[in-house]
Amino acid sequence: MTELSSPAQAVLDAANNVSSYGPDDCLNESRWIAAAALRAAADQLSYSNVPEEFVDIRSFVIDTDDLLAIAAELETQ
Repeated sequence: MTELSSPAQAVLDAANNVSSYGPDDCLNESRWIAAAALRAAADQLSYSNVPEEFVDIRSFVIDTDDLLAIAAELETQ
């Protein structure tokens, strides 16, 4: 298995640390759960869901392509 990028590893670590079993137990599904959450967040940040007055500044706040790239990386591991 290849190493994850720093952002993807941070998301996976966060997903594993909040599991109901404790921080030492890794859920096998956590990477897919985290990827799904990132995809849902990216969908909510798409231009169609952002009020018109915020469209110009949306790209300065978060890049949805970055979220989708991290989700794809998590799904392929």
